[in-house]
Amino acid sequence: MTHRTPSRAAVRLLAAALVITPMLAACAGGGVKKDTRYVARDVNTLYRAAQDRLDRQQYGIAAALFDEVERQHPYSPWARRAQLMSSFSYYMDREYTPAIEAAQRFLAIHPGNKDAPYAYYLIGLSYYEQISDVTRDQKITQQASNALGEVIRRYPDSRYASDARLKIDLVQDHLAGKEMEIGRFYQRSSNWLAASIRFREVVDKYQTTSHAPEALYRLTECYLSLGIPAEAKKSAAVLGANYPGNEWYERAYKLMQKNAPSV
Repeated sequence: MTHRTPSRAAVRLLAAALVITPMLAACAGGGVKKDTRYVARDVNTLYRAAQDRLDRQQYGIAAALFDEVERQHPYSPWARRAQLMSSFSYYMDREYTPAIEAAQRFLAIHPGNKDAPYAYYLIGLSYYEQISDVTRDQKITQQASNALGEVIRRYPDSRYASDARLKIDLVQDHLAGKEMEIGRFYQRSSNWLAASIRFREVVDKYQTTSHAPEALYRLTECYLSLGIPAEAKKSAAVLGANYPGNEWYERAYKLMQKNAPSV
């Protein structure tokens, strides 16, 4: 599966929520103990070691140490914070499954916490970064759409919602692209009915994406091949009404003039 570098905008949004706590910043100086996951340490030392690794962009070690904060000090005020920091560290390390699990664990235990929008956003981003090309299964793409939609539904005025909306637009375009890819495959196989169903799906569900004009053109082709020129004319008319200067409409117009000029 193709992994992508987390977008700068998303990282800035996430990093903005990671505020160094005065209590930790004020801890006594001295070297950080060796990062051994199984050595019992006081919460300040352990959390500070994790934060240090995060600052040094050693995300995998940071995530493991934040997990240790939660494991060794489950009833400490820092355990809750460590769950989110662990999720963020896994996300930055491109370990998206544990990032999602850590955020989901936080939400299961603290559903009404002020950082809940941040946790939902982390889940959405973790799915989003796993989106692969349209030739592969799109389960992750749909999960990204659902998770980002949850951010918007629950927290429409949060600072994460606007970025989630932008990403959903890209996700929708990706899902439409998958339908188009399958539709074109059926079309090449002269399976006109199956192809028309896929193109109709794009027109009905993804009409605001960049694929809609081509989908209408392909529908025109399919309906002509199926021997129902009246339906082909309807698709071409919708294409002309919504995208009058588009190249796909020009092609649809020529196609109709050639194959069904009297309809």
